[in-house]
Amino acid sequence: MSERKPYKTDVSDVSDEQWALVEPVIAAWKAAHRSVSGHQGRYEMREIVNALLYQGRTGCQWDLFPHDLPPRGAVMHYFTKWRDDGTDQTIHDLLRWQVREKARRKADPSLVVLDTQSVHVAAGVPAESTGRDAAKKVPGRKRGLAVDVLGLVIAVVVLAASAHDNAAGIALLDKVAADTDIVQKALVDQGFKNAVVAHGQTVGIEVEIVERNLGRTGFVPIPKRWIVERAYGILMLHRRLVRDYEHLPRSSESRVYWAMTAVILRRLTGATAPAWRSA
Repeated sequence: MSERKPYKTDVSDVSDEQWALVEPVIAAWKAAHRSVSGHQGRYEMREIVNALLYQGRTGCQWDLFPHDLPPRGAVMHYFTKWRDDGTDQTIHDLLRWQVREKARRKADPSLVVLDTQSVHVAAGVPAESTGRDAAKKVPGRKRGLAVDVLGLVIAVVVLAASAHDNAAGIALLDKVAADTDIVQKALVDQGFKNAVVAHGQTVGIEVEIVERNLGRTGFVPIPKRWIVERAYGILMLHRRLVRDYEHLPRSSESRVYWAMTAVILRRLTGATAPAWRSA
């Protein structure tokens, strides 16, 4: 580690124990991507990960990285490389499997919960990848999550906010079916329609539309369905996700994987998460 004062390990910097969980994947990636000149790089990989987690948690702009972290060019290089070859998801999924196994569950779930969230975008986000959610009156992008009963992310998609929930649901089911082989059922809310149910049959996943109890008023958590709402709430502690700043939807998806990686690292190592009032 470089000689700098570390940022809070419950916010961005990974502890030694947490880095030990991530390092094998990064080390294997570096071994497979050696420089032609043999140069190993100027910056430690742990500092690159720290910078990504710092940006995700604080929401800082690329040009406003603290001077004691690697510069924009280096961090962006690895962010885009790991985004494009799926290393970000590989790290996330390997850690997610450890959490599930620690909870005495199979590596992949048999049931997932789907939902969407529309968020505003930053001024520089290309208009062609955005739209307006007519139902929620939000101009921007729409995130779709598939989570297990522990609230762990199984799949994520990012679309224009104008896309119907059906489009997000179908894309999520395709990702879930491609990445896992034991998911049998998906729970969705009434924003999803019969097209999602029909598509679930084609990929071998039963889709159940869970309806609200019309006899009850106010906010009433729906059993199991509330888990995905909690996942969105946890993600909102990462300020880079409060608004979509990414030019590419795939970058937005990568931000979700990195945010959940930080959450999972705390779960695996028993680190205390900060209260939302101090986040």
